[in-house]
Amino acid sequence: MKIALPTRDGHIDDHFGHCHHYTIYTVENGAIVATEELPSPEGCGCKSGIAADLQQMGVEVMLAGNMGPGALNKLQAHGIKVVRGCMGDIEAVVSGYLAGFILDSGVGCAGHGSDHQCGGH
Repeated sequence: MKIALPTRDGHIDDHFGHCHHYTIYTVENGAIVATEELPSPEGCGCKSGIAADLQQMGVEVMLAGNMGPGALNKLQAHGIKVVRGCMGDIEAVVSGYLAGFILDSGVGCAGHGSDHQCGGH
């Protein structure tokens, strides 16, 4: 299984579509066996081709902080399970997810107004 996390400075980036890169963990038998990075495309995550790229890489789960409905729908349409509300060190988040301690918060990106670069998703 592959798990992706929007990353900035070793931590979950609070906004999926504007992260520095995606860290992708390969997990076998409950243990991390490989790590790779995928540069984040320019612009908003819901309008980029990142969901298709992640799907092509075999990513099954996205552990994210905040995410608008456009990005959520795009990832889900590509067969990627999304867990929102994650924060902190990416390795700690992956370990917590694998241990069953992290569940989707159900909270999306909101309240950005007209200055939000994704146009309200």
